[in-house]
Amino acid sequence: MFMQKTWRDVGSLYQIYPRSFQDTNGDGVGDLNGITDRLGYLSWLGIESIWISPFFTSPMTDFGYDVANYRDVDPSYGTLDDLKRLLESAHDYGIKVMIDLVPCHTSEEHPWFIESRSSRDNPKRNYYVWRDPKADGSAPNNWRSLAAGRSWTYDETTGQYYLHSFLPTQPDLNWDNPEVREEIKNVVRFWYDLGVDGLRVDAIWGISKDPDLADDPVNPDYHHDLDQYGSYIHNKCKYGPKFDQYLRELASVSDEYHDKQIVFEFYPDEQLGNVYDQYERVLNIHPSSSAFFMEYRQNIWHADHVKNTVLEYLARTKNTTIPFFGLGNHDQPRIASRLGNERSRALNFLNLLTPGISLIYYGDEIGMENGELADEQIQDTFSPSNTKFDSRDLERTPMQWDSGEHAGFSNATTWLPVHSNREWCNVLDQSQNEQSLLYMHRSLLKIRSAYPVLRNGTLRAVYVGSGYVLAFESRLDDTYAYIVVNFADQPQEIYLPEPSRLVLSSRMQTVERDHPNTLGGYEARLYMNSLVHIRRSAAK
Repeated sequence: MFMQKTWRDVGSLYQIYPRSFQDTNGDGVGDLNGITDRLGYLSWLGIESIWISPFFTSPMTDFGYDVANYRDVDPSYGTLDDLKRLLESAHDYGIKVMIDLVPCHTSEEHPWFIESRSSRDNPKRNYYVWRDPKADGSAPNNWRSLAAGRSWTYDETTGQYYLHSFLPTQPDLNWDNPEVREEIKNVVRFWYDLGVDGLRVDAIWGISKDPDLADDPVNPDYHHDLDQYGSYIHNKCKYGPKFDQYLRELASVSDEYHDKQIVFEFYPDEQLGNVYDQYERVLNIHPSSSAFFMEYRQNIWHADHVKNTVLEYLARTKNTTIPFFGLGNHDQPRIASRLGNERSRALNFLNLLTPGISLIYYGDEIGMENGELADEQIQDTFSPSNTKFDSRDLERTPMQWDSGEHAGFSNATTWLPVHSNREWCNVLDQSQNEQSLLYMHRSLLKIRSAYPVLRNGTLRAVYVGSGYVLAFESRLDDTYAYIVVNFADQPQEIYLPEPSRLVLSSRMQTVERDHPNTLGGYEARLYMNSLVHIRRSAAK
C-alpha cells in the first residue's frame, strides 16, 4: 500500500488513451483491465496520477468523445465493475485517477437527444440548440464545425436545425438551460462518489455562445474557401457572455468533496486577444481547477520563445492554481515526430522539471512516433480529409511494450497498426538500458517526487553565458535548482550563478571531467545546490 498524495503534492500526470494502452480480451482494442494490469509499470516509472480518455458508452464516431451514457462503461472497454477495480488498484499504488468529462455535447444516440429530436414540445427539446431555418431554408448562421462543414444539421422530423460544433453525430448541449447544467454537475458527483480523483474537461470553449447566435465575422487574413473553419473569427460561436459563470459553476462541485482537481482543455485563440490573458481567465476560474499549458505544440524551437511562454503562463497562475505542463496529447502529433529524437528528448527533460504537474502522453516516455498508416487504415472520422494527412490516428497507435508482432499490446490484430520501430522503441528494451529515454523519465520523476523545489519552487530565467541556452532557476526556501537546455546543435559553455552539483543530464551519462561547463548539442541538465543531498537511489 502506497501513500496517497494530495493534488498539491502530485508531480506527474500520465495520459492513457484506453483503446491503445493494453488489450486483455484479445479483440485488438485496449480495455480498462489492461490499464489495471499495467499499474505496476506506471508505479515503477514514478507516475503519481493518470488521466484516462473517455471510456463511456458510445457509438464511437469520435471514439468516446460522443457520449451516449455518461454513467456507464462502453462494453468494448469492460464494465463499471472493471472501472471500480481499476480505481481501487490505482489507489493502492498511490496513483490518483482523472477521467475525461465531455460537457459541451453528447452523442446523437444519447437518450436526451433522442427525446429532444422527437418533437418540438418534448421536455428535453431545450437540452440542445435548435433553430428555425432562414427564409431561404438555409442554416441559422455561418458557424463552422471544427470537424469541417457547417455547424448545423437539418432535422426532417421537426423542421429545425440542431447545432454541433464538431461532428453531426455530436449535438451541442444547451448550457443556457439550467436543467442541463444540473445534469452535468450530477454526472460529476456520480464519478466523484465512485472514487474518481479529478476531471479533465473537454472542449470548454463552446460552453457559452452568443445568445443571439450572430454570425462569426469573416477573417480578413484568410484567403481561402469561405467554407473553411479558418475563414472566420470565432467570437460568437464560443466564449459567450456566461463562459466564466458556467465553468465556475461546474468546477464548484469539487467544493462538496475533499481534494478533487479539474483541469480544462484550453487552446487560446490569437484572433481573440492576448493568449496569456485568455490563459489567466481560465486558469483562475476556481481554486481547484486549472488549464493545460499546450504552447509547445507550436514547435517553435527557440530558447527565448520557450522561456517566455513558460514564464508568461506561470505569471498568470494564482497561488491556488496548479500549473499543468504538457508536450502533447491524443489530438497532437507526437513530440518525437514533430521535433526529432534529440530535441524532443531535451524538451521532455524540461517538461519534467517545470513547476506543478507534468503531463506525459502514453508512449512519449519511450519516444514513440506517429503511426505508419495508409489512407485506407484511417478510422478517425473527425479528419476533414479522411486521410492520414490530418488524422489524429497517427498519434493514437498501440503502446509498444516489447518488440513482438503486436508489441505486447495484444495477441490479436490491433485496431490500428503497430509502428515498425517497436523492434527498438519499446518498454522492455529501454527498461534494461539505463541510458534510455525511459530511464531518463524514471530518474527525473523520482527526483521530482523527492524534492519539492522542482514542483513548488518559484521559477525565473537566468543567463548562463549563451543565448542558445535556456536556463531556469527554481527556488524554494534554502533549496535551489538550475534547469538548463541547449537549443543549439553545437556545444555551449555555461556558467551557473551559484555553486551547484550536477544531478542529471538528458544524455544519462557521466559528464566529462575536463569540460564540466560544456553543454552538449541539444543536451539538458539539472543542477542543485550543495545543501541538498542527492541520493543516487533517487535517480534509479
